[in-house]
Amino acid sequence: MQIIRTIVQIGILTIYYYLGVLIVNITGIFIPASIVGLILLWLSLYFKLLKVEFIRDGATFFLAFLTLFFIPSTIGVVDHPELLSKAGLYLILAVIISTLVTIALTGKWSGWIEKKEAAVKDGEQ
Repeated sequence: MQIIRTIVQIGILTIYYYLGVLIVNITGIFIPASIVGLILLWLSLYFKLLKVEFIRDGATFFLAFLTLFFIPSTIGVVDHPELLSKAGLYLILAVIISTLVTIALTGKWSGWIEKKEAAVKDGEQ
């Protein structure tokens, strides 16, 4: 039963992606379709049109394999040795710095959300 639930939840997430594709194709906006789908998913969760329980297992499945999505970009770097030059060094530094900033901001944001949820839970009890 868990497998079927996960497949259905992956289907729900895929529907949001294709809604993003549809919106980008119709409007011609410059934002990637996956980002538009992600914004639609966030809005659905924010306005409680969709419960987290309806996508939790599918999202967990995707997160478990997230590192596999970065393999093509890693192979691309290996195929282009010019990225290992001085300009490549700047690129690598920019990626490292932006990654560290993203991790720090995500940690702070997650802590803030966790405290907020704990305060709401304490208020309910």
